[in-house]
Amino acid sequence: MNKSLLKSKEYKNKKIAFVVQRYGLDVNGGAEYHCRLIAERMTKYFDVEVLTTCAIDYMTWKNEYVAGAEDLNGLKIRRFPVDFPRDVSKFNKLSSTILGKKCTETEELEWMKQQGPYSTQLFDYIDKNKKDYDYFIFFTYLYCTTFFGLPLVKDKAILVPTAHDEPPIYLSIFKSLFNIPQAIVYNTEEEKIFLNSKFKNECILSDIVGVGIDIPRNINENDFITKYNFDNFIIYVGRIDESKGCKKLLEYFLKFKNETRSETKLILLGNPVMKLPKHPDIVCLGFVSDQDKYNAIKASNMLIMPSRYESLSMVLLEAWHCKKPVLVNGQCEVLKGQCIRSNAGLWYENYEEFSACLDLLLADAHLRDRLGNGGRKFVDMNYNWEIIEKKYLDLIERIE
Repeated sequence: MNKSLLKSKEYKNKKIAFVVQRYGLDVNGGAEYHCRLIAERMTKYFDVEVLTTCAIDYMTWKNEYVAGAEDLNGLKIRRFPVDFPRDVSKFNKLSSTILGKKCTETEELEWMKQQGPYSTQLFDYIDKNKKDYDYFIFFTYLYCTTFFGLPLVKDKAILVPTAHDEPPIYLSIFKSLFNIPQAIVYNTEEEKIFLNSKFKNECILSDIVGVGIDIPRNINENDFITKYNFDNFIIYVGRIDESKGCKKLLEYFLKFKNETRSETKLILLGNPVMKLPKHPDIVCLGFVSDQDKYNAIKASNMLIMPSRYESLSMVLLEAWHCKKPVLVNGQCEVLKGQCIRSNAGLWYENYEEFSACLDLLLADAHLRDRLGNGGRKFVDMNYNWEIIEKKYLDLIERIE
């Protein structure tokens, strides 16, 4: 980090609040983890607090954490209760009548409240105490914490939208949201292009930043192989959910196995929220430690990312750090763009392409090594923490 930059500003005199729908060591969602990494890094430069809810489960928003303030990893966390849990069945029915349909603003706002998590006490705290903070950094556009919280402090607001081309973003109520913050932090070029085109907000101060990754001191694939007794496998890391493309991935993998008689296994790391097929070569290990995760990635042949909806895939960065190639859903412009810029992965849009790419990568260790090495160079050049931190500091300085 440029020492003169740090000396030129008395950063510790500034107080910044990170606002996110849920937060904690028990929360492993992409945007929430992204928020935690950035918030913890920014404590080196600012007086940082996190404003969040008492929820852990993103499906129900049930209050599980104790309301009030606590210290966590050098940060003060202020938690506020959610007014009401989400009725998942009711919400799904509402979504089917709202998303992709022509609706009134009142109907869309009702959908937003049911989307959650709606916390009157959180919004009241932001409104009544906004003078005590220099900036509010809101993570992800999709939830109530940002939608209702950001307009209360729009003259101090920085938005990290983590947005992509998905049905909710076409609701008319989001048009104003993307045009009122003081600055926007994009994850990728594709996200910026999409949001600028959709909301005509090119005039808002912005930068393409992304996030760094925290790496264990030692990554040892042999530890994973010894612990779990797997040594020929491909890996998926993340929430095991149909919305993440996992259902289609499992279908494709089983079809590939039947056609090729490949001995490769598919290892799933993450909590399943869908029914998994019973098959000896599909193994779900659930939520594991970061050390086990990195050891597993390092031991794998490659990482598979089947999601159509990503604003930035942190697990791709983790795989590339481990010098592993990736195979991604080509219908996601962000994932495809990351693979093109890094020259570190292949992509597919249907089963035939999935099968051909997987067969090629499994058969050619040299190609896997070449792609993996390209990924490591890409991460080192674009996603190390010194670069990420400086971009945040520069953006805040430009706002002033």
